[in-house]
Amino acid sequence: MSSQAVRQDRPRVLVCDDEQQILRALRVILRDAGFEALPASTAEEALDVAAVRRPDAAIVDLVLPDGDGIDVCRRLREWSDMPLIVLSAVGDEDAKVRALAAGADDYVTKPFGPRELIARLEANLRRIAPEPDEAVVSVDGLEIDLARRAVAVGGSEVHLTPTEFELLRQLVRNRGRLMTHRQLLVSVWGAGYADDTQVLRAHIANLRRKIEPAGTPRYIRTDPGVGYRFAA
Repeated sequence: MSSQAVRQDRPRVLVCDDEQQILRALRVILRDAGFEALPASTAEEALDVAAVRRPDAAIVDLVLPDGDGIDVCRRLREWSDMPLIVLSAVGDEDAKVRALAAGADDYVTKPFGPRELIARLEANLRRIAPEPDEAVVSVDGLEIDLARRAVAVGGSEVHLTPTEFELLRQLVRNRGRLMTHRQLLVSVWGAGYADDTQVLRAHIANLRRKIEPAGTPRYIRTDPGVGYRFAA
């Protein structure tokens, strides 16, 4: 196989940051980890690159000269299931929750370690890999095809982000059983998120908004202060 063919087979990652030093560093980090970086320095450029090159994932800075990474995530999420990671020098909880609510799958604070960033990227990419041995689960109008990663409510397909689907999959595979906040956080996001209940609440709220009848917790039940369970 030629070196050109190898490069073409590399997963493509959109990287958007207006700091050229960080953009160069991300390109090297991704290249060394076996990815092809698709660089952009503005929100509009990132959206244009994504539309033309169709990346497999995106790493987007929170603060951009013509907008912010949250808007980029929201617009990408309108048509893509790709994993979205927000980079930011801002580590406060409100910014993190806003990013997650806009469809981001992860939030990494600058300065970041290259190994941690690649580990998070690979973990998010694994979430969208099919598992053909899993079955279709149907519960009271909700159908979840675990292998195809497809969800339908009342026969109409519902668009979930990779993280939302993985959260639903964990609940479904343990249906009827109480899953604590910590169990869900570790199984979906990893040990580094074990105590980040606000991240979990933000994704549960997004998931419920998409699959539950308005104001009626039919599928996902809350055990206050403890965790969640999927209706048996």
